[in-house]
Order: sequence, then structure tokens, then C-alpha cells
Amino acid sequence: MSREVGQLRWHGLLVNGALLALSVVSLAPLLWMVAVSFMPAGEASRFPPPLLPSQASFDSYREMFARTGMARNFANSLLVSSAITLGSLLFNTLAGYAFAKLRFTGRERVFQLLLAALVIPAQVAMLPLFLMMKQLGLVNSYGGVVAPALASVFGIFLVRQYARSIPDELLEAARIDGAGEWRIFFRIVLPMLKPVLVTLAIFTFMAAWNDFMWPLIVLIDQEHYTLPVALASLSREHIMDVEMMMAGAVVTVLPVLLLFLVLQRYYIQGLLLGSVKG
Repeated sequence: MSREVGQLRWHGLLVNGALLALSVVSLAPLLWMVAVSFMPAGEASRFPPPLLPSQASFDSYREMFARTGMARNFANSLLVSSAITLGSLLFNTLAGYAFAKLRFTGRERVFQLLLAALVIPAQVAMLPLFLMMKQLGLVNSYGGVVAPALASVFGIFLVRQYARSIPDELLEAARIDGAGEWRIFFRIVLPMLKPVLVTLAIFTFMAAWNDFMWPLIVLIDQEHYTLPVALASLSREHIMDVEMMMAGAVVTVLPVLLLFLVLQRYYIQGLLLGSVKG
């Protein structure tokens, strides 16, 4: 018996040790990025590169915000990501509920077509999407970044799978009592969708904040750049200033990382509930 207990203990130590080693390997680049951002100018270019700053300094952050307009880019990212998140919650929730609980002609066919669109790479649609934005006069504007992301097949699918768990009897009882569809949606359905809406909001905000390709295509003026595009531009203009580039990377990564750490419980809960109840 004691031998089996000893084997289980060693097995647990090996598994935990392997997980710890993988965590260190995964986090090492991020930790070094933060360390470099606090190094004095030129220190990160030494060989071999130091792991920690010899003297912590905020000079890279001050110079970045003073010389590059990163504060404006930060505000752009916050504005665009918030607008996309709010619009996505509105349209995806309405569409997902309709596909889950409302009966209309061609419902299943339309939903199957939406699912089929998931296999099409996003890059394939960028050229026709750009031409559409050009015809609408939305090129080089925040609207050109926000409009294509207001609804997504994944968001509709996620809300639909969760909304299917709402009992039909509850909705029918509300209709018998004289409640209209909009009142049913806002008073009954929306509160019950709260877990999956938090998940969708986090997922959408993180995706919009980190999006690089589409803002790069549709935005022209630097004053409209979001943080990922501005960071790429910064790396071209200050390629030798490693400390400033790492400071820009920290400013880009830190907000979404903190958001995920604070709300990860709701994020994981919404995903699990959606998969089980769907």
C-alpha cells in the first residue's frame, strides 16, 4: 500500500514539475519583455543580453509617449475595441436568440450557410471587404474597422448554443400572458444569457484589441492607427531602440492580459456552460 502511495506521489511530482517547466518556458519571453522595457537605453543590445535591468528606468515609456503619439493610439484601440464589443453583443445576441428560439422559413439552411463560412480563411474576404468599405467611404476611418466586426459567425453560434438551453415552456408562458417578443427578450432571455454574454464580450474585446491585419489594411493616417499597427510602425522607425519597442509591447499586451486575468472565471464558465447546455 505504501509503495502505491509513493508511486502516486512521484507521479504527481513529475506531472507538476513538467507543468511548471512548461509555464516557465511560456512566460519567459513575456517576463523578459517587461524587464527590457525598464532597462536604460542600449542595455538590451549588449551580448549576452542581460536578464534584468541594471537600474530600473521609466525613460523608455516617457520617451515613447512623448515622441510617438502612443497615447493617441491607445485611445484609438480603446474606442474601436469598445465599439466592436458593444455592437457584437447587440447583433450576435439578437441573431443567436433568433436562430435558437424563433421559427422562420429557412432558419436551419441559413444557419448551415453561416457555419460553412467558418471554413473560409478571413484573408480571402479582405479584398472584397476593403472594396465594400471603399464604396461606403469608410476607408481610413474608425467605422471601417468597426463595421465588419459587428457580427461574427462564432458569436452567433456561441449565443445560439447557450440560448437553446432556455426552456420553451417559459417563453410560451410569457407569450400566453401577453408579453411581446421584445419584452420577452429583454426581460426573460437577456438575464439568462448573462454568462455567455460575458464570455463573448471578453473574447470580442481581446480579438479586437489584438487585431492587426484589418486595421493595417483599412487605416492610412497614423493618427487613426490602433496599438498593434502603431507598434509595427514603431519597430520600423526605432528598430535599434529595443527598450522603447518592448515598452510599446508592454502597453499593448498589458490591458488585455489584466482583463483576462480579472474575468477569466466568467470566461471559462461561459464556455463550459455553452458547451454542456448546447
